[in-house]
Amino acid sequence: MTDILIVEDDKELSALLTDFLRAEDYTVSAVESGERAVQLFERYGARLVVLDINLPDMNGFAVCSKLRENADTPILIVSARTDKEDKLNGLDLGADDYIEKPYDIDILIAKIKGIFKRRYQRNMLSASGVTLNLADRTAEIDGNRVELAAKEFDLLALLIENQGKALKKEYLFNTVWGSDSNSELQTLHVHINRLRQKLGDDPKNAKRLLTVWGVGYKFV
Repeated sequence: MTDILIVEDDKELSALLTDFLRAEDYTVSAVESGERAVQLFERYGARLVVLDINLPDMNGFAVCSKLRENADTPILIVSARTDKEDKLNGLDLGADDYIEKPYDIDILIAKIKGIFKRRYQRNMLSASGVTLNLADRTAEIDGNRVELAAKEFDLLALLIENQGKALKKEYLFNTVWGSDSNSELQTLHVHINRLRQKLGDDPKNAKRLLTVWGVGYKFV
């Protein structure tokens, strides 16, 4: 999964920001259109999206709304549109912050680092009786230690991070196994079934790991 997806049609600004972020050891992808951003995000995922509003096809507000349908990934809007209504609209659609252009690159990177620290440098994930220790990759379910295979752990962590949200099968598969994996989508179904067994979930009446028909799965 990419650390940061930059959605910016100003090629010079995009290249500059990409260089600065890569110098901070982030993996970065950059696109110039909203449609391409949605396609890449749904296929590969990202831990943070830096999003411009004025794009050549679908605008940044539409992109933000689309990404929020299936993921809770942090979204940082950077835009030359400074009206209060634009800022409120971006935040109402689910953006985590709204920064005006021109911005100080050091301030922007500091905000990005803050988001990563708050969101991803936690040692524990806990929900519905399930606790994952991200440091030593151990799991407890209802107070009992449970052994999870590597991909089972990654899959469950991704679902818990997005608790309550329906995640598409393709997004789960590409995020956990990677776009270059030789595995097939059926691998996801197998791992979901194994997780349900370890969670004590009856597939016909699941309480924690639910099937969302026509979409994928969600953890509640």
